[in-house]
Amino acid sequence: MPSATVPWDESDRPSAPAKSRQATRYTQAGRQASAALVHAHDVLREELNKLRNLIIELRNGELPVGQARSALREMAMRQINWSTGAYCETYCWRLTRHHTGEDDSVFPHLRAREPALGPVLDRLSEEHAAIHGVLDAVDQALVGIVGGDTSPSRLQETVDLLSEALLSHLTYEERELIGPLNRHGFY
Repeated sequence: MPSATVPWDESDRPSAPAKSRQATRYTQAGRQASAALVHAHDVLREELNKLRNLIIELRNGELPVGQARSALREMAMRQINWSTGAYCETYCWRLTRHHTGEDDSVFPHLRAREPALGPVLDRLSEEHAAIHGVLDAVDQALVGIVGGDTSPSRLQETVDLLSEALLSHLTYEERELIGPLNRHGFY
């Protein structure tokens, strides 16, 4: 089910200049870097989809809380202290780590090699910050469920917003960065 609107205007996203999109030469390291980006995004998409489906089942009463917790343990990216909150927290941590790596390493590397990508890289960093605001809302909804102040429906709304924003962002990032990564790699 679609959520509220993503926290940015998708119509004003900058694009790399056409010249930057033309592949002059794709290096082996570059192709590996772009494949790694897509793989990392696919893992985030898959885990997000699992989380959303689990919350829907829980909210609809199709899955008792105990079974939901068992399902979370089975789908865990790492087998550690899993509960809905810990799973969401770990997902948020993984996403934050991914965005931090891009902001601190990948984007400066690409900016140095293709300065015309600057507006795109700036926008991607802005979207990272906006997504982290949505992650905070997910965390607040989880805290509210534990305290009995938030309904499972509210948690689903925040996860739906995260899903919509993140999927939009990942698609935009791949569209704009696959070519530059193919040319220049990560480092």
